[in-house]
Amino acid sequence: MVAAQHEPGSKERILGAARDLFNLHGFHQSSMAELASSAQVSVGQIYRLFKSKEDIISAIVEVDATERRSEIVALQNSLHNGEIDIEDAFEQLFLTALSDHEEALSFDILAEAFRNGRVGETIAMLCGDLRQCLHDFACAANPNLDEASLLQAKEMIMACMFGFGHRSLSRPELSAATTARGAARMIIAALRGIG
Repeated sequence: MVAAQHEPGSKERILGAARDLFNLHGFHQSSMAELASSAQVSVGQIYRLFKSKEDIISAIVEVDATERRSEIVALQNSLHNGEIDIEDAFEQLFLTALSDHEEALSFDILAEAFRNGRVGETIAMLCGDLRQCLHDFACAANPNLDEASLLQAKEMIMACMFGFGHRSLSRPELSAATTARGAARMIIAALRGIG
């Protein structure tokens, strides 16, 4: 049994299976037995690696937050190094939000964030990183923005991104690429029109 506890890839396999199950059936509707079967591990193996389903959700959020943080830093670096312009930066940022194919899981995670402090803190940290990116992007679009305008811009763009992540429910008429490109142009026009 001790050898199974350290089997390489078990944790990743469990997280991958959990992501699929929770997205398909919901967090609360997926049992540990179903998860064990899907991940091809024992229920005991799951509990050796995670204390509860809430810990599994926390781990999924932490993996996603780390990935998003890397994407945000790469975009900021590309913008600061002149590899992309501000329109491309916003467009790529919006495409990231629009490409979320796990909307149901995302809703479960957001609901869990209100009940689970660890999940809530991880999401808050990710949002803090995103707000810094949005601050940099807004300043690149219009370096003359005052602090109040910057705060408002960050919140409005953040709200757009949350909406982009869940837009399939509205049965969108435009492709993700067209939406990202149009939203980037509109955001930049709005930012440049301030002050």
